[in-house]
Amino acid sequence: MGLSACGKKATAPFVSPIPVTTAQAVAKSMPLVVDAMGSVEAYNSLEIVARVSGQILKFHFREGDEVQRDSLLVTIDPAPFEEALHEAEALLASDEAALEFRKSEAVRYAGLDEKGAVARSDSEKTRSEAGAQEHKVKADRAVVEQARLNLGYCTIRSPITGRAGAYLVNLGSVVRVNETKLLVVNQIEPIYVTFSVPEKDLPAIRAEQEKSALTVEARIPGIEAQVRRGQLTFIDNTVDSAKGMIRMKGTFANTDTFLWPGQYVRVSLIVGKEAGVVVIPARAVQTGPKGTLVFVVKDDRTVEVRAVQVSRLAGEEAVVTRGVSPGETVVTDGQTKLKNGSAVVVAELAAPAATNAIPKAR
Repeated sequence: MGLSACGKKATAPFVSPIPVTTAQAVAKSMPLVVDAMGSVEAYNSLEIVARVSGQILKFHFREGDEVQRDSLLVTIDPAPFEEALHEAEALLASDEAALEFRKSEAVRYAGLDEKGAVARSDSEKTRSEAGAQEHKVKADRAVVEQARLNLGYCTIRSPITGRAGAYLVNLGSVVRVNETKLLVVNQIEPIYVTFSVPEKDLPAIRAEQEKSALTVEARIPGIEAQVRRGQLTFIDNTVDSAKGMIRMKGTFANTDTFLWPGQYVRVSLIVGKEAGVVVIPARAVQTGPKGTLVFVVKDDRTVEVRAVQVSRLAGEEAVVTRGVSPGETVVTDGQTKLKNGSAVVVAELAAPAATNAIPKAR
């Protein structure tokens, strides 16, 4: 009879567990940081300017080359300056010969004056002429020295080790003394990262800096996993009263030239440590209609939606003050398919977030 089927209970359809990856919440020490956006600056940035007027004869580097201190960069045509030096040297030689004659005349007339053979005025005149000639020779020597300097300025050398920029003039161009910029050399090993922090953080930063050097971390947006570390080396002497910020600099060795002048970076200034805080991977934290949440995997392999309070982010980790306990397992990937009570299968074994985790109390 058809009525006999009415007493049977319908069974719920089978739902496959959702694959997820997970990590364990841990208790550990975490650095106290002040986060900021900063920019990379060359340790030294020098504009190379022509010190004589003339024609560019040769560039001895390629644009973007690494140049060493005292390496030859540019040659300005030296021919006019060589000629000027030869003329100055010739005039000096002539005036030095004249000086010797004037001196000998002064000596001779002084002897005749003692014998009364010449007038006193003639003796004084020869002595005066010798003195004037001596001053002329000194002036000639100064002209020769200046000519030698000008000739030396035709060969332009790098004052620092650094990275050469683009040519700012073309080969064959005529440059003007102290006006024409030839190129810029930037020293990038070491290198600066400049950033600003709120003035309210200044007392804590200064207090910690008196104890020991403070570490500055720099990350390029988009590749935050590649962290570079330096030291805080400069705190400005004035707070920007309009913005309530104070400027600081970190110095980085930059031996791999990872940081480049002009880049924007995320900066973390480490001012201390906080012990025993609960930490989970930052990617486990989701944003819902009622705030931040995580999916916690329970013993029966189902997930529970848990509201959490995140006090701060530190790189790829989040410090939570409420909602998760050490040792609990949170979902780090696959959250988009989950809801409260969803069954899951762990595609990756749960692992502590760091090696300095404090073991869970039993």
